[in-house]
Amino acid sequence: MADSNFTGGCFCGAIRFSVSGDVRSCCFCHCESCRRASGGTHVPWATFDRALFKVTEGSLDERESSPGATRGHCRQCGTSLTYAHAKRPDEVDISLVAFDVPGQFAPTCHIWVADKLPWVSIADGLPQHSSWASPDND
Repeated sequence: MADSNFTGGCFCGAIRFSVSGDVRSCCFCHCESCRRASGGTHVPWATFDRALFKVTEGSLDERESSPGATRGHCRQCGTSLTYAHAKRPDEVDISLVAFDVPGQFAPTCHIWVADKLPWVSIADGLPQHSSWASPDND
């Protein structure tokens, strides 16, 4: 996707954000941590340059969810908004459904499929990676 500015926010509207630049990657994550943090079967994420992400209204509540992993959510409504990992300090993952126009992004793969719930069927034809989507990790 071309270099653009994207906006979004949480369910209650207390948090608004903007991010600019190119989307580095876009995926569906099936890991247990994402499932528990979101309350869903999987989470669609878009990865951006962390320096280009800005909270424009409200305050993102960030918590370490596992060693090296920080998740950001709305303190008021609980909406899961961001994920960041110490191994990727220059990147931030933003939940696709938090964008004002979530349909502008299209995930290109599924990651952490080894953690997928047994009753979830993946039939979209996208590549599936047992863990993190990397040439060294599958």
